[in-house]
Amino acid sequence: MSSTSKLVAVALMAATFTAAHAAGPSGAGVAVKVDQAAHRVDINVDGKPFTSYLWQTNQRKPVLYPLIAPDGTTVTRGYPFETRPGERVDHPHHAGLWFNYGNANSFDFWNNSDAIKPADRHKYGTVKFDKIVSSKSGANSGELVTESTWVAGDPEAGNTQPVMTQTTRYVFSKTTVAGQPARAIDLIVTLKALVPVVFHDDKEGLLGIRVAHFLESPTEKGGMFLDANGKATQVKAADPAGATGVYRTSEGVSGDAVWSTRGKWCELSGKTQDGKAETIAIFDHTGNPGYPTYWHARGYGLFAANPLGAHIFNPKAEPMNYSIDPGKTATFRYRVVIFSGTATSDQLNEQAQSFEKMK
Repeated sequence: MSSTSKLVAVALMAATFTAAHAAGPSGAGVAVKVDQAAHRVDINVDGKPFTSYLWQTNQRKPVLYPLIAPDGTTVTRGYPFETRPGERVDHPHHAGLWFNYGNANSFDFWNNSDAIKPADRHKYGTVKFDKIVSSKSGANSGELVTESTWVAGDPEAGNTQPVMTQTTRYVFSKTTVAGQPARAIDLIVTLKALVPVVFHDDKEGLLGIRVAHFLESPTEKGGMFLDANGKATQVKAADPAGATGVYRTSEGVSGDAVWSTRGKWCELSGKTQDGKAETIAIFDHTGNPGYPTYWHARGYGLFAANPLGAHIFNPKAEPMNYSIDPGKTATFRYRVVIFSGTATSDQLNEQAQSFEKMK
């Protein structure tokens, strides 16, 4: 199947998933449904769609896509899976929610996608899905455990080297924030080095989400956008109408100033065209390497936590160059909470304290 065919197939599956569950069955709880043949796992909360785990897409990594708030609002960008007029079409490797890095052993895992020219693919890495280890549904949470391998080089050319294995445990939960219904994703990612691995100090990492247009910053202008006919068009000074997103961290930093600062959590809030408030919050864990993380949070819609960059964010800091010896492991824990509404710093601190109890 060509990369274009894969893209169309994923878009059709996403549309079918959303339409089939728009009204939602009456069953309560968190349902995790595996469909190996379709290369996806669908997660429903109380009969309504939350997200899907997708692999073997044009992204060269597994992703969670889309992310849907409790009131049914999709908070992730559609591109490159779906066409939404007025949406940015930059960075085709920014799809849903993902976990990888821009410079591991001098290979770029972050920027890889089918958009890379074949002649350049030997410089990139792929996070290759291997298998689903287990899945479980439940009354208040569901779980999915997967295994993948970070492979350096170009698989099509046959010049690859496996550098790490990745075991990811996803916990999908229904919860509340400030008395409002919320949905949470805990990611517990364990990397095991197969060879000496160095994460060279780089801004492109580690946990990323590409958000919907309404969560972009109103100060961000210009770029490549889709017009009403779905055609990509370069706009030098775009109208920021509809972009209402504002970042805020645990340290009291807000807006565009959040980029390159550190904090134990960061939230991104904005309002839809019909005035509904929506929030995505990412929580770092005290046990993570590089805690508290730097926030690679951009006004154009990239919301990322990167604990492995240091000098790239703060020129006064020494390069981190985090390493894992062969046979050794490193574990990263993050919580992503999505809710329809807003919360105070104290309320988000309560969420952080709850998450920090996780082992």
